[in-house]
Amino acid sequence: MDGVTPKFVLPETFDGVRMEITGQLGMIWELVKAPVIVPLLQLAVYICLLMSVMLLCERVYMGIVIVLVKLFWKKPDKRYKFEPIQDDEELGSSNFPVVLVQIPMFNEREVYKLSIGAASGLSWPSDRLVIQVLDDSTDPTVKQMVEMECQRWASKGINIRYQIRENRVGYKAGALKEGLKRSYVKHCEYVVIFDADFQPEPDFLRRSIPFLVHNPKIALVQARWRFVNSDECLLTRMQEMSLDYHFTVEQEVGSATHAFFGFNGTAGIWRIAAINEAGGWKDRTTVEDMDLAVRASLRGWKFLYLGDLQVKSELPSTFRAFRFQQHRWSCGPANLFRKMVMEIVRNKKVRFWKKVYVIYSFFFVRKVIAHWVTFCFYCVVLPLTILVPEVKVPIWGSVYIPSIITILNSVGTPRSIHLLFYWILFENVMSLHRTKATLIGLFEAGRANEWVVTAKLGSGQSAKGNTKGLKKFPRIFKLPDRLNTLELGFAAFLFVCGCYDFVHGKNNYFIYLFLQTMSFFISGLGWIGTYVPS
Repeated sequence: MDGVTPKFVLPETFDGVRMEITGQLGMIWELVKAPVIVPLLQLAVYICLLMSVMLLCERVYMGIVIVLVKLFWKKPDKRYKFEPIQDDEELGSSNFPVVLVQIPMFNEREVYKLSIGAASGLSWPSDRLVIQVLDDSTDPTVKQMVEMECQRWASKGINIRYQIRENRVGYKAGALKEGLKRSYVKHCEYVVIFDADFQPEPDFLRRSIPFLVHNPKIALVQARWRFVNSDECLLTRMQEMSLDYHFTVEQEVGSATHAFFGFNGTAGIWRIAAINEAGGWKDRTTVEDMDLAVRASLRGWKFLYLGDLQVKSELPSTFRAFRFQQHRWSCGPANLFRKMVMEIVRNKKVRFWKKVYVIYSFFFVRKVIAHWVTFCFYCVVLPLTILVPEVKVPIWGSVYIPSIITILNSVGTPRSIHLLFYWILFENVMSLHRTKATLIGLFEAGRANEWVVTAKLGSGQSAKGNTKGLKKFPRIFKLPDRLNTLELGFAAFLFVCGCYDFVHGKNNYFIYLFLQTMSFFISGLGWIGTYVPS
């Protein structure tokens, strides 16, 4: 008796109860599936297919136009009057307009020297250039460092002003607005804006200002961003692919066809009279740059994009910083669309087709539909159709259309075409956050006006060999500080759908689903980008 091991035996009724509950749940599922689940899921498929076709038409249209622009359109200096501003021995510097350079900052410990130094090195008469550093930093040490840097350049004869505020009301828009109120700004005709990590070349003003001087209807000249840290990690390469399409295609097409595009918030030159006529800077959304651009365009002002005028800048190389940036970039446009759509419709100063372009193409398809279809179709609806085989998705919608869209998106960065598949998986992950942010913006929910400054690590300095001991490691070598539960939840959902398709499916979707599961899982653990130890 002592050698007998006691055993835990479940009552026979327990297995019976379990089987009964399972049977009842299965019966309920079968009763609900045919009259409710299948029609709703089929409707979702139709809606997603419609959005896919809308996005495909937009991409094809943009592709056709950019080819025509490159082959047949005149260059900017041929479409608009352009005469270089020359030094005159008799007139001195008086033939040069007075230009204001604004550099908004917030705790930019790693990069503040980059923009201040580059702006101070601009080739423009010193008595016709005012540099304004708008420092909203809350760190006293950083504020002191920025102020000392301004004093250092001022001692060299640069007209540089260090400005601070008592509060951060309006964030960047508030800082820019306050900067324009200074008494010494009233003599300035144009304002150039550079974020703290942007480094313009010395000839930046000489290549851009003449377009504004000789073409009084142009309000904005936008330069292209060039990324100094695009090769830092896979995260920055993925961002480069997305942003290169934006600059190479979207901005170029908008400039050439309707003289309208969204101001990128930095590396652009505004006519101050146009800013004032449009109502100045407003902080009602997190995209104050796009807000000003739309309002100025509705008053008849034209914009010019110069793709060959490039300014060095830095991409966020940590996943946390990138997520915050994408929330702001997705939520803000949707919120602005909500606030301005009727104003655009009622406007009488712009042509009908320009209204259609701004409302349908610029806002609705690019800022809303593009995010929704990527997430809803490929991360939710398509996996659900595996669990409900009665609902069919045509192959042209699940394979052909996304393939064409992806190929068209890749034209901006030919050197990264071998990373195209990774980019697709990464974009699907980010579409989760972009869709969430878009809904928050459209319904003006709690985080609609959340503003988190994108952290910079000074990669521009690293490119010049001035890292000062800055250490970076792949994120995968550090345990996550915080789990991203949304990503991990979708990783689990897609894994279940993939396993079900592997066992019961006929379309081999499980290959895509397992790869997408890995992407969500890696993002959920934060193992993407670089890690900078504190």
